[in-house]
Amino acid sequence: WSSDVCSSDLDSRDVQVHKLLHKIVCALVDQPEFVIIKTLVEEDGAAFSIHTHPDDTGTLIGRQGVNARSIRVIVRGAGMKLGRRYVMNIHEESVEPRR
Repeated sequence: WSSDVCSSDLDSRDVQVHKLLHKIVCALVDQPEFVIIKTLVEEDGAAFSIHTHPDDTGTLIGRQGVNARSIRVIVRGAGMKLGRRYVMNIHEESVEPRR
């Protein structure tokens, strides 16, 4: 899984949610090779920062934020099941494609 992890305290539950989030985001965007999810591990969960191609940011957010809200609900629900707190942010700056 492609990610920048900002802590060495990586929990297997965080990896599971990261993979789920990556799969969902890649399914929604037109250019999945530009998807990068950075993970900041915290004591009680993790924060996921999603970076996509600028043309896909609107698609990921959706009309009136419907897609972004739905993804947040899924991530939050997974966190409740796993006993962790997860936050998701979508960034709008451009990124280089994954290699």
